Amino acid sequence: DHCRELGHVPLIDHNPRGGEKEHFEPADEVRYRERTVAERTNARLKDEFGGRNIMVKGHAKVMSHLMFGLLALGADQLMRLRR
Repeated sequence: DHCRELGHVPLIDHNPRGGEKEHFEPADEVRYRERTVAERTNARLKDEFGGRNIMVKGHAKVMSHLMFGLLALGADQLMRLRR
């Protein structure tokens, strides 16, 4: 609601969870496809692979934490390609 008040259009893909998938409006679908791979990768790194909550101090430890997340993300993407 806050995003819409600011005039932004949130583009969040609907997860059907056993039900019927809700589709985007045609204009929103075009915008969704234009999102870059980097945006999707950063979102997955933050949401699914620990990039949002880093509980270590120091440049080297933070970098290793994020690199392990990227390694896990890469492995997950390869597993998805095999399906």
